[in-house]
Amino acid sequence: MNPTHTLIALFSGVFAVLALASGIGAFLQWRLPAGRNSHVIDNLNARIKAWWWMIGALALAFWGGKLGVVVLFAYISFQSLREFISVTHTRIADHRALLWCFYFFLPLQYWLITINWYGLFSILIPVYAFLLLPISAALGADTTRFLERAAKVQWGLMISVYCISHVPALLTLEIPGFAERNLQLIVFLVLTVQSSDVFQYVWGKLLGKRKLAPEISPSKTLEGLVGGVLTSTAVGAALWWITPFAAWQAAVIALIINMLGFFGGFVLSAIKRDRGLKDWGAMIEGHGGMLDRVDSISFSAPIFFHLVRYWWVP
Repeated sequence: MNPTHTLIALFSGVFAVLALASGIGAFLQWRLPAGRNSHVIDNLNARIKAWWWMIGALALAFWGGKLGVVVLFAYISFQSLREFISVTHTRIADHRALLWCFYFFLPLQYWLITINWYGLFSILIPVYAFLLLPISAALGADTTRFLERAAKVQWGLMISVYCISHVPALLTLEIPGFAERNLQLIVFLVLTVQSSDVFQYVWGKLLGKRKLAPEISPSKTLEGLVGGVLTSTAVGAALWWITPFAAWQAAVIALIINMLGFFGGFVLSAIKRDRGLKDWGAMIEGHGGMLDRVDSISFSAPIFFHLVRYWWVP
């Protein structure tokens, strides 16, 4: 099938599922007695609404080609970094380092992806940025909680920019027999990992009894994790035909990125709890900020990129 037709078919199917889910959510809301609210139904509808925004933005970016995808994820990185920095402790001496993050390293990282410069893209942040940022902060001559402040800025840049930028970086891979289809790798990654979040929520509500770590994420249960990861792994296996993988390879990769996606959300939840927060922001009405939506992708994207690059790129 033509790559464009494949993407149209995929997005049509996803939008059809979202339309069905929206109808079910509206029906469940309508069945509630007048004046009564249900946290579960409200949360479900908020998740469906967030999915509409995510898939709609992704479809629009795909229409713009590689540049559209790079611009979308650069925007996601900018908003994620802004949310991360806004809840961490910084001082005036850190402002120069933050300017480097937002207005030099972030755009440079995505420009390197645009021109396919893997050699520098892969080390720009974990080498050059990690060395320059504490130097810049130290020039401010403020030693108060210096190590903690430097680590927070570096960690925010790593999660929000370096890790997330590996999604559009998938477009730079030259896979034999897969020319002009790399957008489908992004679809595979996003649908597999994001569906894991949904299925974990559903299985947790249906069967969840044993809390994993209530002090970090009160709603996550062992049953939800197992059911969600296995179900979304099946989704990944079913999507093998849009990838260069065999069905069993798609299942193994889906299992790996789903587990990493879970721990991405888990780690960022721990950071939120440390800061006394429920959500990273309020960008998506009723469902948190940008980081709340891409926390799982931030951990899974780099591993997915390097798995594909190592095994499928000559």
